[in-house]
Amino acid sequence: MERAIVIGGGLAGSEAAWQLAERGVRVSLFEMRPGRNTPAHSTGNLAELVCSNSLKSADPNAASGLLKGELRRAGSLLLCIADECRVPAGSALAVDRDKFSSGATKAIASHPLIEIRREECREIPADALTLIATGPLTSDALAAGLEALAGREHLYFYDAISPIVDAETLDMERIFRASRYGKGGEDYLNCPMTEAEYDAFYNALASAEPVETHSFEDAKYFEACLPIEELARRGRDTLRFGPMRPVGLRDPQSGRRPFAVVQLRPENLRFSSYNLVGFQNHLKFPEQKRVLRMIPGLERAEFLRFGQIHRNTYLNAPRLLGPDLSFRAAPEVFIAGQLSGVEGYVECIATGWMAGAAMAHRSRGEHFVPPPRSTALGSLAHYITHADAAHYQPANISFDLLPPPDEFGVDRKADRAARRGRQCERALRDLTEWLREMESSAPAVETSPAKAPA
Repeated sequence: MERAIVIGGGLAGSEAAWQLAERGVRVSLFEMRPGRNTPAHSTGNLAELVCSNSLKSADPNAASGLLKGELRRAGSLLLCIADECRVPAGSALAVDRDKFSSGATKAIASHPLIEIRREECREIPADALTLIATGPLTSDALAAGLEALAGREHLYFYDAISPIVDAETLDMERIFRASRYGKGGEDYLNCPMTEAEYDAFYNALASAEPVETHSFEDAKYFEACLPIEELARRGRDTLRFGPMRPVGLRDPQSGRRPFAVVQLRPENLRFSSYNLVGFQNHLKFPEQKRVLRMIPGLERAEFLRFGQIHRNTYLNAPRLLGPDLSFRAAPEVFIAGQLSGVEGYVECIATGWMAGAAMAHRSRGEHFVPPPRSTALGSLAHYITHADAAHYQPANISFDLLPPPDEFGVDRKADRAARRGRQCERALRDLTEWLREMESSAPAVETSPAKAPA
């Protein structure tokens, strides 16, 4: 039986290991936690979510929703688990993070073709198909091997984590429940601000003391995940047009739209903790407590986790990787997850799925053809491997990565919602046909794989 090595038990590595095993390939999955932890993780579970608990939009006609729909159709383990662990979050797919990672760990550990090895893999193996999916906190030893393989194309940026507060310490008399424009019920907690309250908060945030950056660090923030204080430096109203935008909300006490608002999203099905949406930051912990307690309703909030920031490593994939996510210079080595230059939970799962499928094809001596460009999966893979290498930056899935809809028979004159809907319908049809063709030559494999928990 064929054998593959997957290094890293995060979202991409876990999904890839499952896809390989489901295709009859025996997998050794290396995960150094909990024996050696990282600054961002708190458990030894596989597929642990270290930032937000949201997998973004569940709207099937949104780009992120389309990618989820394609992954479900393609048999993604982690999307199946996410659906089972869902917590209320309006139009977003948010999960109970403990149930999610525990479910993934249980399923993968129970698969007869997957061996989980709780140890650090310090070198890139030379005797097996290998996937490296170690994410933003790749260990120094393995990073050195990657750097030797990639040369000077080894790049990095910084990513941030939002704070979490204890629900019992919130002042609900100052907070109201609602989702923007009434979409998804009353899943979010909203902390409304008057103009005076906003000005006081803004001034405190702008002058708050950040964590010192080491001399060897050159912070390169991902534009879609900027620290809240970095946004504040761009002008007084930047926050009001960003994470604190009040549009689509009405304060029931005043009957008017707030001047600004802070939204809190539930972290679990018990509603015992909430995430401050968009409030990732790089401030010292005492400063976070001082400034964030100026938010109405959070005056006595207890923080279960403060915001943090960490180094995030990624490769210049267009220059280094082929269409199947393998190194051009070392075809037996594949890359997935944030190392490939994608940003976002679902995007990491998607690259793990593709790498797992491609490695299974390689193990059978077959050529892997990526999904068609009309699909979100195909367009994400195309961006990773065909973007401008001189200006490559991490990206989330978006309709901008897909070809114009009129290239696939969608009338440009139709309104935007109709165009997107038809584009998504076409993508799912094309993916279904691609999956049928891709799996037609795959041999039948008799296993007794663990299924996602009900």
